Order: sequence, then C-alpha cells, then structure tokens
Amino acid sequence: MMNQAQLMAQMRKMQTEMAKAQEELAGTVVTGAAAGGSVKIEMTCDHRVKSVSIAKETLDPENVEMLEDLLVIAFNAALQNVEETAQRRMGALTGGMRIPGLT
Repeated sequence: MMNQAQLMAQMRKMQTEMAKAQEELAGTVVTGAAAGGSVKIEMTCDHRVKSVSIAKETLDPENVEMLEDLLVIAFNAALQNVEETAQRRMGALTGGMRIPGLT
C-alpha cells in the first residue's frame, strides 16, 4: 500500500503530465469539413479557430443559408475532432477516468 508521501508524489507527477498534455493539445490543430471539403474549419484543441476556408464554387449569393449550414456542419465536425483528440490524449493519463474540466 502507498504511503501519503508516495501518493502526493504520484499526484504531482500526474499534474505535471496533464499540464504538458494540455499544452500539447493547445498546439494541436484539427479540421472539420462539410460538402466534401468545400468548407473547412481548422481549430486547435483548446477551441481556437485558426482558419476558415470556403471553395469559390460554394459561394452563391442567392443561397446564403446553404453556406451558413455548411459552416455550422464544419464547425461542429471540428469540435467533435477536438473532443475526440483531447479524450484520447487525456484518457491515456487518467486511465479513462472522466475528470471534469480536463476535456
């Protein structure tokens, strides 16, 4: 059985590893796409949008609603990729425990 000093040392190590993982995630970029990639959103895993690209053929002044819908789809796909990437990275550290605020 672990004594209190060993437990505290293990917790400090885990905190350090988690901080490093969060830093790595902040630099990790994922992409969400819609309409076969004609609308793309790049986002870091700390939820910052890096870029939005829209293919010229997707622009139709007569159908702005379609472009808005494609942006929503691409944004939500990017968010899903962020969550999956963060869960994979942080799950490796926490042994699959869901700790609020870490993902």
